[in-house]
Amino acid sequence: MQPNFQDNASPVRSVNHVVRAFGLLGLWALLAFAEESPTQHLLRTVESRYNRAHTLQVKFAETYSGLGRGPRTESGILYLRKPGRMRWDYTQPPGKLFVSNGKEVYLYLPSEKRVEKMPLKETEDMRAPLAFLLGKLNFEREFHNIQARPVADGSVVTAEPRLPSLPYSQVEFLVSPAFEIRRLHIVGQDQSILDFTFEDEKLNPSLAGTLFQFQPPPGAEVVDSGSGR
Repeated sequence: MQPNFQDNASPVRSVNHVVRAFGLLGLWALLAFAEESPTQHLLRTVESRYNRAHTLQVKFAETYSGLGRGPRTESGILYLRKPGRMRWDYTQPPGKLFVSNGKEVYLYLPSEKRVEKMPLKETEDMRAPLAFLLGKLNFEREFHNIQARPVADGSVVTAEPRLPSLPYSQVEFLVSPAFEIRRLHIVGQDQSILDFTFEDEKLNPSLAGTLFQFQPPPGAEVVDSGSGR
């Protein structure tokens, strides 16, 4: 009986097919990487920076203008913690506080001795979207019409939100050469403007959970503004 060389060679051909297949997959991966634009590289690097963080602390200055009012600047320290927790601790004006525990948001105005409470998913306060910094940051999922351009102190990224229900119509980020978000310009649906500048950013500081548990100050009126009140 003649040896069946065809059967003996079959495993070799199978291995060769597998090697060629993996070679093609590697080539496709290299081509995809090579085709990544400078804007895509910038966004992926910023995403990686913030998605790896669990907490964040940064000094902020906030300037609001619109609705017939001139610019007003306030400042303080912002604390963020995954998932969706934030605390805007104002030093100017002293005592003002905006807190999210991941489910509700609380705004305390000491000049009025008043606390406004609302579910996080219902608030139209333009501070709330900054929780995405320590969510699962994905620019292409959250925004469209994304454009970037280099500037002297980094890169400016402009984008529009994909969800029309959000309280803002356009955002603009200034990203530093170290891929920190240093400025944020937000255009509201009502054409109001909210500008933030950030400095002294600290990634993964130790933050106590009590920072995100709001307790109304003595004598403060609490108003529940949620739809389910």
